[in-house]
Amino acid sequence: MVALGTVVAVNYAGLPEWIPISKPLFGAAQPDLQLEFPVEEQERRTLPNGTEFFGARIVVTNTARETRDVPPILIVLRDQRERQVYSWVVQPPQNSLAPGEEVTINEAVTDVPRSAVFADIGWAPR
Repeated sequence: MVALGTVVAVNYAGLPEWIPISKPLFGAAQPDLQLEFPVEEQERRTLPNGTEFFGARIVVTNTARETRDVPPILIVLRDQRERQVYSWVVQPPQNSLAPGEEVTINEAVTDVPRSAVFADIGWAPR
């Protein structure tokens, strides 16, 4: 009975943070939605007031023959050792895309850690 309760609790709330099992960072793949995150359109700089800035352009394209919902996008900044040092979720400006339609998202944040040198992108976990 205790085992069944544990299974239900883990399925509902997830594993506790102290358990040394890594969980997937990004959400499920969206095979009909193409994500573009061009490196040449990512910008990292220190503003005159000393604040760290990161900006990027993201393009989401629907390659399906049907309209597709567009889930939130997760951007993760990593340090030189590829450890996650900062992340945030981006809500797309459109909830869905028609076949062949694309949407461009320009995203910028400030106060990112100075140690952040790489950026990853994927669908936010649900």
